[in-house]
Amino acid sequence: MKRRLLFSTFACLILFNVLLGVRFYTAHAASAEDDSGYSQIAVFAKAVQLLRQDYVDGAKTSYHDLIYAAMKGMLASLDPHSQFMDPNDFKEMQDDTRSRFNGLGIEVAVKGGLLTVITPMEDTPAAKAGILSGDQILRINGNSTEKMDLQDAVNFLRGTSGQKVTLTILRPSTKEIKDFALERTEIKVQSVKGMKLLDAELVGPFKIGYIRIIQFNEPTAEELAKALDELQKQGMQALVLDLRNNPGGLLNVAVDVCAQFLPPGTKVVSTQGRVTSQQHDYSTATTTRERPHFPLAVLVNEGSASGSEIVAGAMKDLKRAVLVGETTFGKGSVQNVVQLPDGSALRFTTAKYYTPSKQVIHGAGVVPNIRVPMTAEQERALFAARNDNLKPEEEKNLIKTKDPQLLRAIDALKGVMIYAQETSPKVDRVKK
Repeated sequence: MKRRLLFSTFACLILFNVLLGVRFYTAHAASAEDDSGYSQIAVFAKAVQLLRQDYVDGAKTSYHDLIYAAMKGMLASLDPHSQFMDPNDFKEMQDDTRSRFNGLGIEVAVKGGLLTVITPMEDTPAAKAGILSGDQILRINGNSTEKMDLQDAVNFLRGTSGQKVTLTILRPSTKEIKDFALERTEIKVQSVKGMKLLDAELVGPFKIGYIRIIQFNEPTAEELAKALDELQKQGMQALVLDLRNNPGGLLNVAVDVCAQFLPPGTKVVSTQGRVTSQQHDYSTATTTRERPHFPLAVLVNEGSASGSEIVAGAMKDLKRAVLVGETTFGKGSVQNVVQLPDGSALRFTTAKYYTPSKQVIHGAGVVPNIRVPMTAEQERALFAARNDNLKPEEEKNLIKTKDPQLLRAIDALKGVMIYAQETSPKVDRVKK
């Protein structure tokens, strides 16, 4: 109640100062040393008043535009993941979680001050054009991204289906700069793909399943459960879970995915923030149906971020799976989204994620148990293949020649199962 009253007081002060030109404080009262809310809001209100009154182009100085611009800059100054969303931006963010939007199919973030591709999403213009995780976007339609706000960049990438967008990309691994001319389309994300038993020539006498999770959105946990049910019906003995280039998504869905492999009530991630309300432990539901404890390998790479890092970190820390691939992206901060009265919203960082062993994810990523790097050429071939309908023989040859991470995961699972066979108790049979 006290906080609400204080906010209302601030709002009244701003309105009086902006609309009536009333001064609350002397110049000394609003000095840099005085960090009270009243004095600093008075400075802000005076700035808005002066711009509204005297700026040369009156068309740019509506209260709506000035306040929105101020909030946009305020959030952008905090960190690359905090942002102000106008009503349209907020609606688009909600559409993302429902797996449908118009755009190019690129997940981006600011890394090292540069607009960086987290991952191109499968079956999208970006993936089909050959854009890779880690690529740096230098220009969008000729506009430099050097000082571009993240939300502005997203707005450039998204828009009406059928429109052309040109991206100028720097690939750090080769130092190559190249233009990609792409066309926006409606992106429909199927979050669970590739469900199958791997070819016997690759896995030998064992039945090893394979599932790829593209991102964590509302239907993901249910889709994964159905895929696992089907593989278990086919006699699956072990599983490769592919989280490569999975940019994350909803926290609760990542926890629900962990629940498919861990006992009910198991803590998989915790958050720690500045205030007590942001300190949480997230555990698998106590009502989740427990599955057989089959051997599990999880594939990760630099394009695995956020929710996929939560899953990978939990599987590694709890010794439920072996992680194979490359260190993940390192996006482990919690953003709280609060809708404002006019339909806009604030998205701001309130905490950081920690794995069950209290390892911080943000900025560090999750390190695999078995490190297996891939070349840019191998990545391109793999992404290209995922956008084509390969025949089983073609897919098998692709894995053998272009996917060393999957091959190493298969070897690890085979080793676990062979060891289990060798060490299982022998039952003496009584001859009659």
